[in-house]
Amino acid sequence: MTDEIKEFGPEENEIMRAAREAKARAEGAKKTPEPATLSKWGIAAIGAGVGSAAVAAAVLYANRNKRKS
Repeated sequence: MTDEIKEFGPEENEIMRAAREAKARAEGAKKTPEPATLSKWGIAAIGAGVGSAAVAAAVLYANRNKRKS
């Protein structure tokens, strides 16, 4: 690709610019770390939290009409 630039001068057309940008994006993507994944224990902790919230909501719902004496 550099041979083409030397041959036609310093001007860069839109195709050459798009190819250069795609190459730069690919190089940048190689440098990024992989996203973290949740372990089985992490998912279980989230499930326990959601379950606890559901139980608390059920208790509050069940006790909503009881009168306080």
